[in-house]
Amino acid sequence: MNKFLSDWLESQPIQPLFLKLLALCDVAALYMVNRDQQIVHWSRAAEQLTGLQAGDIIGKTCLQGYAIIEGGEHKKQRIKSSQADGHEIELEKIIQVLYDRDGVFAGGLGLLHPALEQTASTALPKKAPVLDEKQGFHGLLSRSPAMQAVFQIIQNAAETEATVLVRGESGSGKELVAKAIHDLSARRHAPFLAINCAALSGSLLDSELFGHVRGAFTGAVKDHRGLFQRAHGGTLFLDEVAELPLELQAKLLRVIQERNFIPVGGDRCIDVDVRIVAATHRSLREEVKLGHFREDLMYRLRVVPVFIPPLRERREDITLLIWHFIRQHNAANFRRIEKIDPQAMRALLDYTWPGNIRELHNVVEYAFAVGRGTTLRCSELPPEFRESRTVESQTVQILPLSAEEEAASIRQALERSHGKVTQAALTLGMSRATFWRKRKFYGL
Repeated sequence: MNKFLSDWLESQPIQPLFLKLLALCDVAALYMVNRDQQIVHWSRAAEQLTGLQAGDIIGKTCLQGYAIIEGGEHKKQRIKSSQADGHEIELEKIIQVLYDRDGVFAGGLGLLHPALEQTASTALPKKAPVLDEKQGFHGLLSRSPAMQAVFQIIQNAAETEATVLVRGESGSGKELVAKAIHDLSARRHAPFLAINCAALSGSLLDSELFGHVRGAFTGAVKDHRGLFQRAHGGTLFLDEVAELPLELQAKLLRVIQERNFIPVGGDRCIDVDVRIVAATHRSLREEVKLGHFREDLMYRLRVVPVFIPPLRERREDITLLIWHFIRQHNAANFRRIEKIDPQAMRALLDYTWPGNIRELHNVVEYAFAVGRGTTLRCSELPPEFRESRTVESQTVQILPLSAEEEAASIRQALERSHGKVTQAALTLGMSRATFWRKRKFYGL
């Protein structure tokens, strides 16, 4: 240790400093054991590499392969680890033994990384891991503690008639959450209908939601029953509810409060019994501040808010979901994937998944379409997985205020990414959905 570092350390409170260093090292597969070989620290990167969750193993005696004993500091050791999803991975372990003030063995630090020369056959299972029943919940798959909490909220909310607002990024599974609430509720035998509020113009959306009478407008040759009528007794899912025009927000508020509405061109109220589950990727509170959303409607919709964490914040689910979609496509008997090449798996685990689960499903479908054989290889992943990450690693830009400059920035991002929307959105610090909306707004 150099003198400058030694002198500086003497002036530092060691415990807070050490904890901050551990937090910084969370990107490394680092772990610690005490003298009794009990796990006292297990980093997030160690969770991702091994599939073993800190909450399940901290305080427990470590597996034999992870033990740290006196002697052998800094020597690489080859170990095999059985992951939580059932397959075995070969790892290299570097250890540093620790001693207390009296020179007595006190445990140690261990650093893990995949064995570089391992082959696909040793790194990954010869067949897909078996899905634990606890990881599935009405079409939603997760081993993440955050998602388990979401599952409990869904279960509890389904037992009531409360309106639910689901918040989550595009592709995160908002409609699956709504369907789960319906299937678990007393309305399960009645219709479940869904509509994307951003997909239709205001007039079409008005007619589709509330229906119209014959002669209400040109082309209205007969009465049309809207979604509220057709969903009577059941559940109506309003996706992207933040896109609802202000005039329709007033009609929606009336339905929620009065349980009736007037069809387009009609002159009498129609009573209806419908439970509403709404969803958005935006903050309704922010939309209220901007004057784009009614505050009274916001409070009516978010009686029970449900937040779905994005896939990048529950990376332990990536492997689980990959194999789930592989199983689905294997069942079609066009191609059967039994293994994933380590390089391909590393690329999949390192990806930020801006499109969340929907994008992951598309990537698996792409691999089945372009590849052959029983091993999924890196060459069978979409181009963005094989290209250099210079685009992703660029500093996120702050969009200028003027519409002209914002449109120019979007156009340039598309040119730099050769039309790839995901990469262009990342360079501008936008979600894919936001980028798509702005691109459509500017006609690019």
